[in-house]
Amino acid sequence: MGFWLWEAFVNWLRSLFFKQEMELALVGLQDAGKTSLVNVIATGGFSEDMIPTVGFNMKKITKGNVTIKLWDLGGQPRFRSMWERYCRAVSVIVYVVDAADYDNLPVSRNELHDLLSKPSLNGIPMLILGNKIDKPVVLSQQDLTEQMGLKSITDREVCCFMISCKNSTNIDTVVDWLVKHSKSMN
Repeated sequence: MGFWLWEAFVNWLRSLFFKQEMELALVGLQDAGKTSLVNVIATGGFSEDMIPTVGFNMKKITKGNVTIKLWDLGGQPRFRSMWERYCRAVSVIVYVVDAADYDNLPVSRNELHDLLSKPSLNGIPMLILGNKIDKPVVLSQQDLTEQMGLKSITDREVCCFMISCKNSTNIDTVVDWLVKHSKSMN
């Protein structure tokens, strides 16, 4: 009991003085909601008329004693070759999928698996987010897992949540997962 108490005290002291940092790359096809996700996490606000990201944007967000550096990468075909470069040194790769865009699911799946085949990204955990669940017809989490071939990814941790940036559905769950993950990485 005494050791546990001492360890808890030391961890509490550390939390007062040491900030945790984590770096994330947000990737996914264009119009999946990556920039909206960054804005909802940072400000709690959603804008209907987002401008597509050209290249990349970087934003730092602090939640509790965790600072999250987010690389928001453009999803247009001409930017996808850059994804690997920004994903190399991150704590988690966040892959955003438009769960209402059935037509682009095969492309999204292929891009995800192509990215994960890069040796430089071995072992980096993946957080898959099925966005736009506020729309009338969307995939379920089980269908998204199946359509994206997530069960075939066995060389890293993979987690999947269904979210709506528009309604802030499950955004707290995503942030909590990321904060907990930052602690397990340090």
